[in-house]
Amino acid sequence: MTKVFIVEDDPLMSRMYQKIFTFEKYEVETAGDGEEALTKIAAANPTIILLDVMMPKMNGLQVLERLKADPATKNIPVIMLTNLAGTQDAETALSKGAVKYIVKSEHEPKEVADMVGEIIAGYTRNDIPTAA
Repeated sequence: MTKVFIVEDDPLMSRMYQKIFTFEKYEVETAGDGEEALTKIAAANPTIILLDVMMPKMNGLQVLERLKADPATKNIPVIMLTNLAGTQDAETALSKGAVKYIVKSEHEPKEVADMVGEIIAGYTRNDIPTAA
């Protein structure tokens, strides 16, 4: 089963995304801050990670850097999910290895789930074995 890992410090937002992804038949795990995320992601081995930028203890960009530096997690696609609409933040996140930068206020949760599905489909399409 496809596993979505949501890193979000706002409990209401976390529950909302957890519900939509569960409804869409994804397995969901969550973390409320960057440190917790790094600990849990290593054990969870998620298919994709949704990562908030503004969080306590360690922000999303710091978590992204750590994930991409670790051989065990560097190939997991990471979507930055934030309320920060600045192009500077988006460019920084993408340059550090994020596959997409989504501004929460510009998209309904269902749209976010659809975008995640498209990204997962793109990643799994590359993993289809070829005939020998």
